[in-house]
Amino acid sequence: MLKSKASKLAGILLLSASMLLAACGKSDDKTSSTSKNALEQIKERDKMVVGVKYDTRLFGLKNPNTGEVEGFDIDISRELAKEILGDENKVEFKEVTSKTRIPMLNNGDIDMIVATMTISEERKKEVDFSDVYFHAGQSLLVKKGSPIKGLEDLKKGTKVLAVKGSTSALNIREKAPEATVLEFENYTEAFTALKSGQGDALTTDDAILYGMADQDPNYTLVGGTFTEEPYGIAVKKGNKELVDAINKALKNMRDSGKYDEIKNKWIKTNE
Repeated sequence: MLKSKASKLAGILLLSASMLLAACGKSDDKTSSTSKNALEQIKERDKMVVGVKYDTRLFGLKNPNTGEVEGFDIDISRELAKEILGDENKVEFKEVTSKTRIPMLNNGDIDMIVATMTISEERKKEVDFSDVYFHAGQSLLVKKGSPIKGLEDLKKGTKVLAVKGSTSALNIREKAPEATVLEFENYTEAFTALKSGQGDALTTDDAILYGMADQDPNYTLVGGTFTEEPYGIAVKKGNKELVDAINKALKNMRDSGKYDEIKNKWIKTNE
């Protein structure tokens, strides 16, 4: 009887130990998976998930006829997928705005941001950036014939439209402190507001404003640029391997002439 009880106890202890080891093994597997850096995760998944704008003509704009998003940032992203994964189609696009892009990146919804994002010291505290992939500068868009010709005309009573979460909204308050700044969720809303007379000027990067002027020739850029806006590709902090891979891909694009081909396809200026 005692022998039987001892045998049962030994069996229970052995089973418990086996279950504990199995649980530890699963935990180790999970830890191993989550400990992989972003580049390794992308390669294992065999797909890049990129946050892009859907409302920014020339850079990232959803085509209402095809349902596809198109623009400079889209083609750059496809080329990144080609360089990193060997196939330009191994990329999934998710819509971001200036306000949502960093939260979506840090939540793991996207692998990187390719969305007219200016490199700034403040943003470097939240994300890591690639090398500059496009040089822009902040400017003003007004209706043709407007008395506003530049920053000096943004006086008390003047309404300037901008987008929430953008450096443009911060800059214009500093450059034209007397003007009233109205912020909108995205560029489509801001441009619609300008056209409906809710503001006197719209401010953001010149490259984006050229897209608006291209869409409606009744509007024009004035005053030149009054800031430097170097665009970078943002990734979650601490992912040096992914930043290095992106920088290598950008260099290859420039060396091969592919970068200029993409830029000339989309970016037209008044020059």
